[in-house]
Amino acid sequence: MTETRLTSTLTCPHCAHTQMFEMPTDSCQFFLECPGCAKVLRPKAGDCCVFCSYGDVPCPPIQAGDSCCKGG
Repeated sequence: MTETRLTSTLTCPHCAHTQMFEMPTDSCQFFLECPGCAKVLRPKAGDCCVFCSYGDVPCPPIQAGDSCCKGG
C-alpha cells in the first residue's frame, strides 16, 4: 500500500505561481486564494477540490481510492 502524501504543489492557472500547501485530510479545499495574483481558485468541473485540479498530488481521499472528498 502506498503512503498518502499530505502536501501538494499547486500551480495557479492565472499567473503560474507555484507553492506547496498542506492538504486537509477530513474535507475538501473548494477555494484557495493564489498568493501570487490573489485570484480565488476553484475546482475544475468534475474535480472535487483545488488540489485535484491544480496540484501535483491529488487530495488524500482520491489517493486512497475514494470517489471524492467528504463535505467541505
